[in-house]
Amino acid sequence: MTTATVTPAHDHEARGKQNVLLPRDNEPYQADSLTSARTALLILLAALGGGVATLAAWKVLKATTLPAFNTSMVTRALGTAGLVLIFVLVGGLLLWWLLDEYGVRKGASGEKARPAWRRILTPVIAYVSPAMLTVASLGIPLSATRLWLDGIQVDQVFRTQFLTRMADTAAYQDMNYADMPSYYPMGWFWLGGRLANLLGIPGWEVYQPWALISLAAAGCMLVPLWQHLTGSLPVATAIALATTAITLTIAAEEPYSALIGMGVPAATVLCARAFRGSWWSTFGIMVFLGISACFYTLFTGAVALTIVVLIGLLSALFARTWLPIVRVAIIGVGSLAIAAIAWGPYVLAALRSDAPLETTAQHYLPEEGTQIPVPFLSASVIGLLCLIGLIYLVFRVADREIHTMAWGLAGLYLWALASMVITLAGTTLLGFRIEILIVLQLATAGILALAEIRLRGVARLYPQGLPESTSKRITAAFAVVCMFGGLYYAQQIPEANESAIDHAYSDTDGYGERADRFTSDSSQNYNTIHQFLQEQGHVTNETVIMTDENLFMAYYPYFGYNAFTSHYANPLGEFSVRNEQMERWANLSQEATPEEFVEALDSDPWHSPDAILFRGSIDAPGEGYKIHLAEDIYPNQPNVRFRSIFFNPEVFEDEALWTMKQVGPFVVASRDNV
Repeated sequence: MTTATVTPAHDHEARGKQNVLLPRDNEPYQADSLTSARTALLILLAALGGGVATLAAWKVLKATTLPAFNTSMVTRALGTAGLVLIFVLVGGLLLWWLLDEYGVRKGASGEKARPAWRRILTPVIAYVSPAMLTVASLGIPLSATRLWLDGIQVDQVFRTQFLTRMADTAAYQDMNYADMPSYYPMGWFWLGGRLANLLGIPGWEVYQPWALISLAAAGCMLVPLWQHLTGSLPVATAIALATTAITLTIAAEEPYSALIGMGVPAATVLCARAFRGSWWSTFGIMVFLGISACFYTLFTGAVALTIVVLIGLLSALFARTWLPIVRVAIIGVGSLAIAAIAWGPYVLAALRSDAPLETTAQHYLPEEGTQIPVPFLSASVIGLLCLIGLIYLVFRVADREIHTMAWGLAGLYLWALASMVITLAGTTLLGFRIEILIVLQLATAGILALAEIRLRGVARLYPQGLPESTSKRITAAFAVVCMFGGLYYAQQIPEANESAIDHAYSDTDGYGERADRFTSDSSQNYNTIHQFLQEQGHVTNETVIMTDENLFMAYYPYFGYNAFTSHYANPLGEFSVRNEQMERWANLSQEATPEEFVEALDSDPWHSPDAILFRGSIDAPGEGYKIHLAEDIYPNQPNVRFRSIFFNPEVFEDEALWTMKQVGPFVVASRDNV
């Protein structure tokens, strides 16, 4: 990319070395550029290498006996030490790589400028560096627990339940409801289920390694991609490391969305090239959106509408041609075809359903959703980087690919604003989740700005030129400052996630244990409940349980009669109607005989409960056996209200119909005639 010359669109495919973001008058970078075909291959190899390396590191860490993060500073110290080694290794090799350009300027061949061992080692280390960063900053702090960030709190319960389901089956199965295709994109969870099967561990336990592996692999894929876009291995590595560090700081608790967000800045640059005639870029955006739809719907919609479509329309308007619109249509059709892999069964079921679809997934408006993100005003390293990026986007707006990044940023801000306005219609666009995309867009622009300053800024201050020794010192000082800035930010990743890591140690896992070795809560009884159900002949993937103990459903792949809240309930599940049915059963139990109660259960239009898990006491039932019902009360915040319903213990006293067991604070009622 340059303001001086523009390579015709049709030349971009054949002349990969000119297809770069950084100024083309800097020849040393041309040796780093990659053709489109080679880039595609290296992206796959980087993902594989980063994923395997992360899995190996996770296995090694699990063989250690490090103390808990929330009771000791040891893992923090080890994580920081690991980050220092990573930044010194990667920074040193890349600085050496940059200094080689002076030999190239003198006319030395590439062979003399870089010996073979560095031509191999430097790219390999650069490509896996995001994986090393992920392991050091989160893998080590989480090494003594089996849980991921936030443990088993709030939304992690539902995500864990989905992983547990996908580890139990490879079918298009809803996380909670029996005989129903999944509504939530199953791509990340399906792959995680296969990893669980490969490692021989339950779905809930695979959450941590799969989150580490997928985030690391996504970061590694960015290195060859940005090397293709910028023509510079050092710049590409810097962008990938910054993207990974920011993502691990802001959005790592939801890895399946985070790894999609990491690719958004590159997608904006690919849009510029796609709408100027590049078929490789068109194909890349199509695949990205298709895979994104299989992983996380919100980012797919935001990127498709506010980046791809917006840039396509603006490109068509300014170029006065319909060709960008044609490319948008091709991207749309192709990405939808890929998305159908995950969405097809649900869409077909929805079209055939006679019941109204019910979803409240977007009924959530926290305080951060009422403010426009301005990361460039933050007093931090990333805040400064974002500020530099914002200035760069304004100053270089005349450049085609840079102003495409600016349009993409504007589109994301429009989405955040539209999310606030659409509250008048009784819903939101979950605009608060777009913050990570805005930060990544600005930070990426900031790194491009710093790269261009190093390339051309000093030369413009001293038109007469600088001695080679001075230029080398300036380059070295520039690299060292950037390295320490990156290290300073990266070592704060565990601190930024401190509360989430603490939950991973203090929550009770699926084996009934707390990683910090303190006394477990009532969920330590879940295994006993599971064993009792097994003894009664209930098979996990064939049994429907009525309960509000969603944590139990997250650890064991039983089906639930109803989801715990409407926000994660399948629209085909008729959440509200099932809630009403449960309340009718509770009311009926107050006056019905055991036979009448069972008859009412059996008349249910859905699969009636095979077992019920209550809170209560068989010996001292008090008001009865309790279950909580969740109600959506948006626009209130919090957006969920819980209320209790009570079942009369007398309807469960017929031993021919029910087998009862007290397990801790729980009462388990098992149907005997199913």
